[in-house]
Amino acid sequence: MASTVSDRPGYGQLLRTPGAWTFLLPGFAARQPFAMLTIGIVLLVQHTTGSYGSAGAVAAVSGVSMALFAPQSGRLADRFGQRAVLVPGVLVHGAAVGTLTALALADAPLWALFLAAVPTGASIPQVGPMVRARWAALLGAAPGRPASPLMSTAAAFESVTDEFTFVIGPVLATALCTGVHPAAGLVAEAALTLLGGVLFAAQRSTQPAPNGAATASEPHRSALTVPGVRVLAITFLGIGSVFGGMQVSLTAFSEEIGRPGVNGLLYGVFAAGNMLAGIACGAVVWKISPRRRLVVGYVALTLTASGLWAVHSVPLLAGLGLLVGLCIAPALISGYTLVEALVPASARTEAFTWLTGAVALGQAAAVTVAGQLADAHGASTGFVVPLAGTALALVTLLALRSRLTPRAPGRTVARGIGHREPVTVD
Repeated sequence: MASTVSDRPGYGQLLRTPGAWTFLLPGFAARQPFAMLTIGIVLLVQHTTGSYGSAGAVAAVSGVSMALFAPQSGRLADRFGQRAVLVPGVLVHGAAVGTLTALALADAPLWALFLAAVPTGASIPQVGPMVRARWAALLGAAPGRPASPLMSTAAAFESVTDEFTFVIGPVLATALCTGVHPAAGLVAEAALTLLGGVLFAAQRSTQPAPNGAATASEPHRSALTVPGVRVLAITFLGIGSVFGGMQVSLTAFSEEIGRPGVNGLLYGVFAAGNMLAGIACGAVVWKISPRRRLVVGYVALTLTASGLWAVHSVPLLAGLGLLVGLCIAPALISGYTLVEALVPASARTEAFTWLTGAVALGQAAAVTVAGQLADAHGASTGFVVPLAGTALALVTLLALRSRLTPRAPGRTVARGIGHREPVTVD
């Protein structure tokens, strides 16, 4: 049901939405491992092979696999229900992570690690998109009911939650890998995935109704057929390049200066900036369109990322990393907000997974390239990857930004979706 509409919606009102807490707490636990997987793979494989390039390549295979399979998982969840997809998914993921960990510890050849990384990435539970779909089901437009203005607040809240996991996850995985055992990060990731995923799947009351078989009036079609989703996917690829480039480059930088323990702190500061910006975005009642916010935020992200490669001290890198993090959340929130105005309700979870998958794909490419650069030329060259990724995505965004505007201003573009806020031509 929709929550009460107020002139100034905020987090307090959002969290009082009936049924929200039943999926928020298990959803947080279930998505926590997502932030632990890449860094856990990098630290374990680097420990067993001695190469950041090899570690980044294995993590990249996992990320590419996730990016390719995530939208299919989202489509199945839209059609058959989240629980039907999530429960078998977390079981497969736990087994795949266990296999990858065992192979790495047994000094298996690199090709074997690549093979194990495929199901590891493909089975990552898409809890974040599922939570966003549940918010949309509770707050979105329906026959006889307008969309709640809390939708924008929900998008910001989810970005904050995602980034909070990126504050905790890498720090936790790094602490476990460096302080307990190189494999401890991945073991914890698999355990949290199983526990959180099963608890989240058990919350049936807030699960969006499955769409079932296609009908003649509203056939199933991929969310990627919407032009705006393709533009957003490219934009999110650039954001993924920041996450992947920062993870590998900060790890290499910490090793290079002889202070491996500072890696978790530096990445935590970067993610904290993202989280703080997300909190601020959700507290503001915006009077400009989400499309314009996306463009402005992306320009700022590209500019701040451009200086990372030139910084060689921990305090300066922490400060610049904080600024980069502050610029990510506005872009992410604006992109997820635009999905509501552009995508049919029947493809909503799939659309969210395309964006999540794009981040993972960009992260995978960045991890690979940054790892190779760090091995060959030092940690600072790895920081060129976030600059290149965001710059290329920004050019695409500026050239194709008109596709992020609904075709008929003031009218819902897709069935089942009403406007939360105007999306106007800038």
